Amino acid sequence: MASSAAAAFYRDREDAAPPSSGPGGGGAMAAYDPSYVPDSVKTFVSHLYRHIRDRNVYETHQMYEGGFTRLSDRHFRDTPWPPAEAVAAHCDGDHVFLLLYRELWFRHAHARVQGLTPAQRAESWDNYCSLFSVVLQGVVNMQLPNQWLWDMVDEFVYQFQSFCQYRAKLKNKTHEEIALLKQYDQAWSVYGVLNYLKALVEKSMIGEILEREKVGLEQFTATDGYDYEGGSNVLKMLGYYSMIGLLRVHCLLGDYHTGLKCLAPIDISQQGVYTTVIGSHISTIYHYGFASLMMRRYINGIREFNKILLYILKCKQYHQNSPQYDQLLKKNEQMYALLAICLSLCPQDKLIDENVGTQLKEKYGDKMTKMHRYDDEAYAIYDELFSYACPKFITASPPVLREPYTNYNQDAYRLQLKLFLYEVKQQQLLSGIRSYLKLYSTITIGKLAKYMDVDEVTLRTILMTYKHKMHSIDSDGKVISSADFDFYIDEDIIHVVESKLTKNHGDYFLRQILKFEEMITQLDKVQFD
Repeated sequence: MASSAAAAFYRDREDAAPPSSGPGGGGAMAAYDPSYVPDSVKTFVSHLYRHIRDRNVYETHQMYEGGFTRLSDRHFRDTPWPPAEAVAAHCDGDHVFLLLYRELWFRHAHARVQGLTPAQRAESWDNYCSLFSVVLQGVVNMQLPNQWLWDMVDEFVYQFQSFCQYRAKLKNKTHEEIALLKQYDQAWSVYGVLNYLKALVEKSMIGEILEREKVGLEQFTATDGYDYEGGSNVLKMLGYYSMIGLLRVHCLLGDYHTGLKCLAPIDISQQGVYTTVIGSHISTIYHYGFASLMMRRYINGIREFNKILLYILKCKQYHQNSPQYDQLLKKNEQMYALLAICLSLCPQDKLIDENVGTQLKEKYGDKMTKMHRYDDEAYAIYDELFSYACPKFITASPPVLREPYTNYNQDAYRLQLKLFLYEVKQQQLLSGIRSYLKLYSTITIGKLAKYMDVDEVTLRTILMTYKHKMHSIDSDGKVISSADFDFYIDEDIIHVVESKLTKNHGDYFLRQILKFEEMITQLDKVQFD
């Protein structure tokens, strides 16, 4: 997340203490001179202010994506930027711009500065509260790049997650840190975070906007959410991205049903505004896929993981210079691990693109073979892949700040892992059922019971378990199947019906296009004498 935070660099706050009062820590912070403002920073601030004031989205985006990172690497590699008060003269003391600059300041501090105190984390919370309050009151009339607005929501959720992990590690904290945690016990509360995200969704009326777009009354996707009639895109896009933020928060809390429900207004089966920012695209599909896995909606997870992994395979070369490139590669590897889990629990190889399947086989082919055995080694692999690919779960309630102090930061993870492995163990006999039924179109219960070395009553229970585990309820309350075949029982005879996958000719053309692009890339590298 550090690289993502370095790319996204804004933060805000209206009435919190000056940032210069925050860095009173040790290490690199101790040598921090809040009065020093390099000339390049003065120029950066004045130009950024002018571009925002002139509603020049392109130039604002260029400074946001490139200028800030370059200046950070040059002057503030491990120290904070100058406080807002030190640069106020270069932006006419503009209140809203200084909110944005403070957002930049704190975001950089979270990414680059070690040893943030509870007070600084609480100031960050105050900043977000102030910025979102200004937006919700409708007093912001500017256009900001979608990348920036996504990063605001993404970083808001990240800092909430980071603070929850931080406050749950009590074992080695000093008495001063414990006292500060007690003092700032209202900072980054789960209710506060959810309330702001929900308020942005409701105030922006983004749900209604997306509904009107379906009947041709709105041009939200066509304009990428920008307002070309003199209005602002800030509230609208923050509301849009907050739906993705809510999905992520609920996944962190283990409430997957509510998370998917929050995302429901966005049709992820189609291209949308969420796909225009690579971080938004990947975060949406990663959390959607993970929630689908935990809800046993394996087909949904497999389809979306396949699409995003194919997209990354094709396009990652164009993001190599992005500050978020490392995060992109990490999420790419995590989603391959999640796809391996989905396919092991619900074999649906027909849904996987040839190129994605090749990559998956190289990364996890041997492990997936072992996972089908459902022995101790298989459970260890499920444990390993889940632990590697899952989100960093958090506990909604703060820990009890009383001695003896201990660490609680792994409690939520252990609970989700336990539930996941319990689900895996319940499917232990299903792999045998699947193997036998795929060999027959009809078979008697007695014959199958003999093959599986169980009595007929137990076999009927196993068959009902298979029916239950291979079906789930979607967000609309409909029963959906995750099985690649179905069966029914008529007078002690099992009739097997194998599902037929509709061929998608578009996937064939996509694969050929990808192959030709790879050939062209190789030809471009050939040096002719």
